[in-house]
Amino acid sequence: MSQPKPKKPGRPKLAKGHAKAHIVPVRFNPDLLRRVEKAAKASGKNVSEWIRSTLDAATN
Repeated sequence: MSQPKPKKPGRPKLAKGHAKAHIVPVRFNPDLLRRVEKAAKASGKNVSEWIRSTLDAATN
């Protein structure tokens, strides 16, 4: 008799097409990154939140 496979640790994978978001790798030169960080801090957001909100506003 074969034994059942042990469950893998961690959260199970989401069904195809049901991921919360896509990750988009992007590179910034040091000067632009400093300006983005400064703008994010001034608006009370972290860098990721600031980039998402800025891109959303620019594309609507």
